[in-house]
Amino acid sequence: MATTVLIVEDDRNIAELLQMYLEKEGYAVTIANDGGQGLTKFRAIKPDLVLLDVMMPVMDGWAVCNAIRAEAQTPIIMLTAKSETSDKVQGLKAGADDYITKPFEMREVLARVEAVLRRTAGTSPEKKARRLVFDKLTIDMDAFELTVDGKKIDTPPKEMELLYYLASSPNRVYTRNQLLDEVWGFDYFGDSRTVDVHVKRLREKLEGISEQWCLKTVWGVGYKFEANS
Repeated sequence: MATTVLIVEDDRNIAELLQMYLEKEGYAVTIANDGGQGLTKFRAIKPDLVLLDVMMPVMDGWAVCNAIRAEAQTPIIMLTAKSETSDKVQGLKAGADDYITKPFEMREVLARVEAVLRRTAGTSPEKKARRLVFDKLTIDMDAFELTVDGKKIDTPPKEMELLYYLASSPNRVYTRNQLLDEVWGFDYFGDSRTVDVHVKRLREKLEGISEQWCLKTVWGVGYKFEANS
C-alpha cells in the first residue's frame, strides 16, 4: 500500500509541483489549500506524513501543527519562506520533525521525506531500496555502486543519477531539458549538451555489455534506456 502524504499549501503551483514529484516516487498525495481544510483532510485520511506550509489563510501552519500534535504523532515537515532561526525553533517546538526553507529543490524535499519517514514510522525496505538490476548490470544508488558484467565501475555521481533515472523507466524517452530538470535540478542553467557528454561517458562504460538493454538516442528528441521486456 502506498505511503500517503498530505500537502497543506496555499500556493497551488508549489502544491501541484510537490504532488507531481511525490507521485512519481510512488506516494499517494492529497492537497489542502488552507490550514482549516488541511486539518479536516488530515483527520479524514490519516496520512503517513504532512508537508505543511506556515503562512496560510484560515489557520497558519503553527496552529495546524499544534492541532495535529494534540491528537497524533504523524511526521510533519514545515515548508516556509521564513529562514530565521527563531522560526525554525518555533516549528520544532510545535512538534515538527523537519523544516525546509523556500525556495527548495525537489530532490531535497524527496530526500527529507524519506529521511523523516525512516526516522519516525519507518517504511518498508522494498519501497525505499534504490537498486535496479538488468542483465549484467546493477545500479545501486543506496551504495552508489555501478556493477557492469560482474565488475564494480567507478562512476561520478551525476552519471550514476542520470543512468538510474533513465533506467527507472525503461523505454521511456526523455528530452535533454527534462533530464536537466530531473537530474541536475531546476537551479541548473548550463548547456543542455551537458547531458550528451554524460551519456557519452556512460556509453563508454556500458557499450556492448548486453543485448537486452542499451542507452539509445532518439534523434530530435532525447534519450531512453531501452530494455527488452
